[in-house]
Amino acid sequence: MRIGTGRILAALVVAALAGGGWYWHGHRGAAAETKYRLGKVERGPLQAVVVASGTLNAVTTVQVGSQISGQILEILADFNTQVKKDQVIARIDPQSFELRVNQTRADVDAARSAVGVAQSTLAAQRAELNRVGVNLADAERDINRKKTLVEKGFISPAELDRARTLYDATREQQRAVEAQIKVAESQVGSAEAAVKQRESLLKQAQVDLERTIIRAPVDGTVILRNVDAGQTVAASLQAPVLFTIARDLRDMQVETAIDEADVGRLRVAQAATFTVDAFPRRNFTGQIMQIRKSAVNVQNVISYTVVISAANPDQSLLPGMTANVRVVVDSRDQALKVSNAALRFRPAGAAEAKPAAASPAGAGAAQQFRERVFAELKPDQSQKAKLEQIFDDIRQKMLQLRDLPKDGERKNLGERLRSESRARVMEVLTEAQKPLYERLLAELGGARAGGAPAAGRVWVLDEKRQPRAVEVSTGLTDGATTELMPGPLKEGDEVILGAGEPPVAAKKSGPSGPRMF
Repeated sequence: MRIGTGRILAALVVAALAGGGWYWHGHRGAAAETKYRLGKVERGPLQAVVVASGTLNAVTTVQVGSQISGQILEILADFNTQVKKDQVIARIDPQSFELRVNQTRADVDAARSAVGVAQSTLAAQRAELNRVGVNLADAERDINRKKTLVEKGFISPAELDRARTLYDATREQQRAVEAQIKVAESQVGSAEAAVKQRESLLKQAQVDLERTIIRAPVDGTVILRNVDAGQTVAASLQAPVLFTIARDLRDMQVETAIDEADVGRLRVAQAATFTVDAFPRRNFTGQIMQIRKSAVNVQNVISYTVVISAANPDQSLLPGMTANVRVVVDSRDQALKVSNAALRFRPAGAAEAKPAAASPAGAGAAQQFRERVFAELKPDQSQKAKLEQIFDDIRQKMLQLRDLPKDGERKNLGERLRSESRARVMEVLTEAQKPLYERLLAELGGARAGGAPAAGRVWVLDEKRQPRAVEVSTGLTDGATTELMPGPLKEGDEVILGAGEPPVAAKKSGPSGPRMF
């Protein structure tokens, strides 16, 4: 009985050891097999979007200043006050300016009196001239009579000589009076000029007095007040700003800084949407009104200011708010797209893998772009030959870049090649063809000159459940998914998104609410 029990126990031990070995071997093999997270190639809407932030401002903002110095007597407008054009919004103490007006007015009166004195002197000199003229005529008649008497011998020649002397003296007196008249006329002119000068000073004093009344230059809303009653303002080389008035807050604009890499995709009249932190669940619409050509350099980052209209009928938007702008530069209604994680994934040891041949997907997409260029631009034979050469060059160079590490240098080289190719194409085209080519580039996302789509690589599982590389050509991207050009992948195909189990948060997360963007 004891022998049978020992054998049974030994058999159980052997069975347990065999089962443990089998379990350990099976789990070790399962652990050695790499697990991959898979995703499907889908078809759906896709948008290429330029996102930036900017500041809301009134379309017209007027700074109201003072051209004179003085003490603020009273303030008649405050923050948020609705004002009309020419409405009084502040007053400066006018006492010193009133005294100056009175002084210059008295100077004008004195100058006018001086004009009267000068005119009276001129009148007296003219009367004297008339009297001398009468005496001169009488002396001339006296000479004529005495000539006759001397000829008849009734008087001596000495009488005739005295008459001639009197005539000559009277004529010289007449000349002296005429000179005095000219002097009197000059004095009248000087006095009249002094009157005009005093009147100008009076008008200047009156203008300064009028400027003590600060008026609103436009209809609008006071958004800033810099002074208080009793404060002294000093206007020297620059007029101090007393108020800032926004002309019409129902019509505002967003001034946003767009990076130089994105500004080429924007066009005037493009639709734009934006949100503000004050109303996170509300979307505001507008359109691009202006793309300013003045570059802004902030820490070696170049950007350009883009002005976007912002209708504000209910005046809920306020100046100075930060606007999160979103501009759709291109879109697809039914694009074949894949997650960006699939384009970023690289299995271990894949860096050494080199594609044996060019991607047929990339070649097909490039050929489609060429056909559109030739069909819509209608180049002549000479242009067509040159364009073919440019397209072939950019394709070969882009295929060479595909094998480089995906880092900043590869991206910069790609952008440089596209820019150079675009410049070469523009040199071949006529002025009428250039806008059409620009439109085609904008439809492709505005970044691929020369017509060669960007090359990419995704990985799929083959029959042995091992990663296999698939070369693809990409188009638009929204930051999460990327468009796939026609090629080896089709809707529903599974691609590798990453290695290992999906994150716990991703497993537990339920369906999210609708996204604002």
